[in-house]
Amino acid sequence: MSQDWIRTARRLATATPNRPLQSDLRRAVSTAYYALFHTLARDAANRLVGAESKVPHSPAWVQVYRALDHGTARTACEQVRRQSFSPSLNACADAFVSLQKERHKADYDPDYRTSRPEALALVTQAESAITAFNAADATERRAFLVHLIFNRRR
Repeated sequence: MSQDWIRTARRLATATPNRPLQSDLRRAVSTAYYALFHTLARDAANRLVGAESKVPHSPAWVQVYRALDHGTARTACEQVRRQSFSPSLNACADAFVSLQKERHKADYDPDYRTSRPEALALVTQAESAITAFNAADATERRAFLVHLIFNRRR
């Protein structure tokens, strides 16, 4: 599924051969962020409830999938370096924060403009973050996802 999001983002960024439309580039930036976001949400549901193939979109699976909150996850990603996560998950967290900032600008700032190379660089950043996340140890990925979803009580 994440590769579908990445392909869509690349297609949007390269849709017009000569002079890309800002609307296509902005949607490409937004879609790149969502590729990473939905990768994390899907993996969280699969790891915490069970693989989709075994429990296809059960209420519990959907609840965990939907539990990934954009703001909570961003705050958690900003704090990841204080935890003991691997460099690949640190890179994933850094990408999440930067991609979310760009997505907010692309979606909400009427003056936001980007170029095709900038949009494609963000798509590549999302793809690299997904690869880094998937390369991490399964136990560490679960801990990372729990860190993103649940508030830590002190």
